[in-house]
Amino acid sequence: MAECGLLGYGKADQQAEGIHTRLRSRAFVIVDAGTGRRVLIVVNDLPMVFGSVHREVLRRLAARHGGLYTDDNVLVTATHTHCGPGGYSHHRLYNSNTHGFRPLTFGAIVSGIVEAVEHAHADIAPATLALTRGELLDASANRSKIAFDRNPEADRLFFPDAIDPQTTLLRIERDGRAVGAINWFATHCTSMTNQNRLISSDNKGYASLHWERHVAGVDYLDTVQPGFVAAFAQTNAGDMTPNLRLQPGRGPTDDELENTRIIGERQYEAAARLLGEPAVNLTGGVGGRLIYIDLAAVTVGADLTGDGREHRTGTPAGGASAFAGSWEDGRGFPGFRPGRNPVFDAVSRAAYRVMPRLRDAQAPKGIALPGLPGRLSNLVPMVQTRVPVQLLRIGRLHLIGIPGEVTITAGLRLRRTVAEIVGVDVHDVLVAGYSNAYIHYVTTPEEYDAQRYEGGSTLFGRWELPALQQTAARLATAMRDDQPSDPGPPPPDLSPGRAARARRPLDDPPPGHRFGAVMTAPGAAYTAGQRVTAVFAGAYPNNNLRRGGTYLEIQHAGDDGWDTVADDGDWSTKFRWAPLGRSASRITITWDIPAGTRPGSYRIRYRGDAKTAGSTTSPIEGTTEAFAVTA
Repeated sequence: MAECGLLGYGKADQQAEGIHTRLRSRAFVIVDAGTGRRVLIVVNDLPMVFGSVHREVLRRLAARHGGLYTDDNVLVTATHTHCGPGGYSHHRLYNSNTHGFRPLTFGAIVSGIVEAVEHAHADIAPATLALTRGELLDASANRSKIAFDRNPEADRLFFPDAIDPQTTLLRIERDGRAVGAINWFATHCTSMTNQNRLISSDNKGYASLHWERHVAGVDYLDTVQPGFVAAFAQTNAGDMTPNLRLQPGRGPTDDELENTRIIGERQYEAAARLLGEPAVNLTGGVGGRLIYIDLAAVTVGADLTGDGREHRTGTPAGGASAFAGSWEDGRGFPGFRPGRNPVFDAVSRAAYRVMPRLRDAQAPKGIALPGLPGRLSNLVPMVQTRVPVQLLRIGRLHLIGIPGEVTITAGLRLRRTVAEIVGVDVHDVLVAGYSNAYIHYVTTPEEYDAQRYEGGSTLFGRWELPALQQTAARLATAMRDDQPSDPGPPPPDLSPGRAARARRPLDDPPPGHRFGAVMTAPGAAYTAGQRVTAVFAGAYPNNNLRRGGTYLEIQHAGDDGWDTVADDGDWSTKFRWAPLGRSASRITITWDIPAGTRPGSYRIRYRGDAKTAGSTTSPIEGTTEAFAVTA
């Protein structure tokens, strides 16, 4: 957690310093009582789901449950927060700002996902599933309108505001009471900017936190099964930004934290409204199919290419515009810009003249990071090339599991492909982006030609989307005909490679202090809306990530002692670590007192773990003196 590069923006200097909101996994097991068939959906507050995580989760589930949970029926997806820890991929590109693979991060993520699944598996009980949908118009904007406008009119008319406003809610009810919900809506989790240094679940995480914690009263530290679980999942969000003014951290306000809350709350409110709308009960069974394809070598049929000729995808290559970043959400590397980059364009045009196969796959991309061909890509595994494409069915609802960031128009084409084959309304087919692996972006061929950020990040070239459509059609046909699909060989099981070096072997308390000592105490009294700050003599947080626990507690003096009213998973708290010299640590805890906080006596407690001589790790803690919160 500390000193780990945050994943999403790709900034080497964006190293984690603490926690604003915890990242959580939310699992849903749906079983058809008549056939025994099941599907498992796990929505994770993560930047991406990598193939490394997908394979290990499936391996552990198989060890526990045999053939119940498989490639076919398990969808592991990410909300795509840009403020989660990196270092958990087995492909080198994604560990570039973490100095290698981080076993601690990987282990925490996989264990958290599996534990969420175990909770869901243990909680299987008769339930009713209902599907509703509506529109949400003020939580997204198109950050790549230039590319979107290149699409045919028939596609653009489907999205008259150049956004995908559809918000879809799958609600799970027992005895007429909602016990779970999954919402799908297309907007990036980039409300928090690349200047942030705290772990954050961003706007979708806030939507879940608000519904579960603030509305339903879920206590995440309670070991009992929660009474309500709400997941806010991604769909085709590739060109959708929450920054409504098309600048990083701008829109609706100029405060990134407030924007995160507002955009998250708008998603919650839209979903909660759907609870009161007439719903369609989902019947007709469940099922799943998954195919692994070598996306670097797919021959796409003439019926999908638009020019009446077959074409072939290519070895993954990054465009210069990809290195520019999306300027609406956060600039990338200096010297690159969205659209044309004359030097890289000129070099690539020269290469295209002598390499027609490369030209057919990648032109007009100005290639800045060439891919490695064939077996070399396994020797130096930069990105995944053999990737999963999935289709899940829950009654009339169909989810296309795509391991990438799909633009709304690319998503529409995938949805239409599946809807036409299985015979459902296109609104009941959703792209579940960021699922089971990661391949960067998926744009339409027309958008690709604009070579904005999204097109430059469409690694496998101009025909990547048609290749995925072709695969989705195979899955849909197999599902319609109730036939198995040949998954093909899975990707190679790569070793994690070089592990990142641990920062420090031992902890020492700051000079003149003991572990847990209060170095800066809160004031005597506060009112709602004010911030309380306490500084402790602490230890390195990575000694114990306190998964399922907390580094801090805000406690209120009750009749029977001190009651915890907030922890490090709450929106109102922040936990920040800073080094003091080579081996000492300063822990700063803040509490922004929420409106409506009851008057009384409060205190702040810090919990940590120190590694001392002999490499033994021991719990430490510290507690402030009481302070008053007045009306």
